[in-house]
Amino acid sequence: MRLGIDVGGTNTDAVIVDNRNVRGAIKRPTTTEPGEGIVDAVNRVLAKANIPAAQIKAVMLGTTHFTNAFVQRTQLNPVGIIRLALPASRSLTPMIDWPEDILSNIGGAVALVAGGHEYDGQPIAQLDERAIIEAATRFYDNGITSIAITGIFSPVINEGEKRAEELVRRVIPDAKITLSSDLGRIGLIERENATIMNASLISLAESTVASFQAALRNIGISAPFYISQNDGTLMQIDRLAELPVLTFSSGPTNSIRGAAFLSGLNNAIVADIGGTTTDIGMLKNGFPRESAMISNIGGIRTNFRMPDIFSIGLGGGSLVSTNEGLAVGPQSVGYELTSKALVFGGDVLTATDVAVAGGYAQIGDATRVKNLDAKLIDAAVQEIHRLLEINIERMKTDSSLMPLVLVGGGSILIDKPLAGVSEVVQPEFAGAANAVGASIAKVGGEVDKVVVLPAETRESVLEALYADACHQVEMAGAVNSSIEVADVEIVPVPYIPGNITRVRVKAIGDLSI
Repeated sequence: MRLGIDVGGTNTDAVIVDNRNVRGAIKRPTTTEPGEGIVDAVNRVLAKANIPAAQIKAVMLGTTHFTNAFVQRTQLNPVGIIRLALPASRSLTPMIDWPEDILSNIGGAVALVAGGHEYDGQPIAQLDERAIIEAATRFYDNGITSIAITGIFSPVINEGEKRAEELVRRVIPDAKITLSSDLGRIGLIERENATIMNASLISLAESTVASFQAALRNIGISAPFYISQNDGTLMQIDRLAELPVLTFSSGPTNSIRGAAFLSGLNNAIVADIGGTTTDIGMLKNGFPRESAMISNIGGIRTNFRMPDIFSIGLGGGSLVSTNEGLAVGPQSVGYELTSKALVFGGDVLTATDVAVAGGYAQIGDATRVKNLDAKLIDAAVQEIHRLLEINIERMKTDSSLMPLVLVGGGSILIDKPLAGVSEVVQPEFAGAANAVGASIAKVGGEVDKVVVLPAETRESVLEALYADACHQVEMAGAVNSSIEVADVEIVPVPYIPGNITRVRVKAIGDLSI
């Protein structure tokens, strides 16, 4: 049996999944100390399903902890930044367009040194090892041990970053080092941004991992522990302590994966309706469609993998206003829904009250909304459905009808047919889809390289990349017979001669339990 946990900003969800059956699900408030909320939720779901802790064979956890920390500018480390680039890139220094409030947290300890490579692997300049050692010494003297190292075109060849890491460790043996080649894609600035973000979160990641592990020990669970990534796959817990940014947007990703599991659909639109927002994504071959755009996280441009998600201000706690014409959201009572909404004894008209007054949601005390103006309720119901309709169209790539899977606690808001949708599916346990998605996640591996791809050796080059991705999956703990290449992206690099091509290969496999 698998235990799936999703630690969100408002609620912590826990589910127990046995093969394809959900044995129990629970939703509890998230606590200031995440481990306490996990203990509460897991103990309750074990009791609800009448399953002893010893029967849990694997634990999968998704969390928004690191996204929230960065967006809210809390618990961030100061970072020493080394860019291997000179004589190139002098005019665009690291963090040049970062918001001032983040810079004040992370600091401006920067070293530009000679190094880096061209797209074909040729060095731009000889690596300046002395400058790296001097920078590391300066960082250490200022109490900085979190280091971000970025080299031009290091996803193609990362020898310079590896050597820089060795040199930094001579000066700072316990340094927490993030290499950009482990994270981002070709674009230098966006990849460097992601590297700095990751380095700033390392200490928080280490303490969070310890908290999660202690929580499971307190419950008596000794099963292997995995963290869900933002591509719908898993990474081992020690990997989280190294690359926490790979959990960014894992919440919506888990909901999309959970929607696929609960509905049985592999290709569909998914709307995860929460208390404040609705996240709309596209399910493609059982996994979230990845974004091809630059991602903006807390005001910072990045280019590491992210799901293609569009969020709108519509949720169960959305305020219904008539001040300047009828409006639903984006303001919301959020986690205070159960105390402020009319059906729960409050004095605020919310989207949940509208659904109850409309007669299609059974939650709270319906008698408290029975005397609301019928025309107002009808108009608000129409507006809720209109908001979802127009934003579903924004996610589609063509005009064909597609099924829509509704998940999340706010999915009770939808009751009418929607334009552009072939059918609306609201599966059982939809409110815990995020935890379900974490529990059924697969092991993944990805290769993203710029290679020469001439016609005569094309197949052999691609086969080597496929094998590399599959090997990553096997090393991560997948059942060998289940490993398969799930997605291949081949994009010629424009304006550069010589059949230079970017190839991204994603492989997946079932976790060996």
